[in-house]
Amino acid sequence: MATLIVPYKDINQVLKGIRTQVIDSIDYCQKNMPSYNSPENMFYGLKNMTTYINDPKGVELLQSVQTLFDNNIHGISGAGDCDCFTILVLSMCYVNNFVPQEIVLAGRNKQAPAHIYSRIFYNGSWKNLDLTQPLYNTERNYKFNQYIKI
Repeated sequence: MATLIVPYKDINQVLKGIRTQVIDSIDYCQKNMPSYNSPENMFYGLKNMTTYINDPKGVELLQSVQTLFDNNIHGISGAGDCDCFTILVLSMCYVNNFVPQEIVLAGRNKQAPAHIYSRIFYNGSWKNLDLTQPLYNTERNYKFNQYIKI
């Protein structure tokens, strides 16, 4: 398990990196993270374990869950940005059997997403799991949202 630190190229590169980090994180989550009985409980549990910190300028930092909590570049357990939190949430949704899932790319237009988070279909509706937000099932108001099925 490692941190992927690469110069930002494009969103497709980021999505591939997120996929790799989620796959690498599942075993760690099964063995080391708490289990949750609802997405809302999971959101608040993970929210209490994380701290938002921007990536270093000019790079895209994609952390596995193990790296996020045990050995991240910031030196603070749980410190990362929206794509690191998306990796965490997607991995934990998989482990807790909260499916189906989607990644949400949000921004001012389709060519330039400014934010990423995940959501799941639970009890008949989509629930936003954006750890950068203070409350469960909330989202920022962006002009453009693209939903990518997982």
